[in-house]
Amino acid sequence: MATAFAGIADLLSKRAVLIAFPPGTRHPLVPGFLSIVVVHNTHGAMGLLGDRPVLLIVLALLVLIALGVLLRDIIRRSVLAQIGFGLVAGGALGNVIDRFVHGYVIDFIAARSFYVFNVGDACITVGIVLVALAGGVLSRAGSG
Repeated sequence: MATAFAGIADLLSKRAVLIAFPPGTRHPLVPGFLSIVVVHNTHGAMGLLGDRPVLLIVLALLVLIALGVLLRDIIRRSVLAQIGFGLVAGGALGNVIDRFVHGYVIDFIAARSFYVFNVGDACITVGIVLVALAGGVLSRAGSG
């Protein structure tokens, strides 16, 4: 469920932003802090790995599979980890779909002095935090 939510929210938000805003123009939401600016990101996370869409698609899918395998026990035991991993998977798949369809990822959230990102990236970040929290909760419960 979280996977579908994250993936659909990511793709729909990108579509809405593409319809409403031309690429490269900045539209302040919170002046000096948060803006919408449509960027075609041909690189990996935070500008890494250059302009190689096929490599980035394969790496994203391999990392997602590896995480699923490595985290399978915690995912099986924790609803929080299930939600977190679902957010990671949905966000990653939204970006993979972008790379497959366009050859780049559509980013549009510009927070002050930070990289431009998208809803999928935010879901990945929140998902990792939830999985880490679930791991910490389970490890404390197992040691007590």
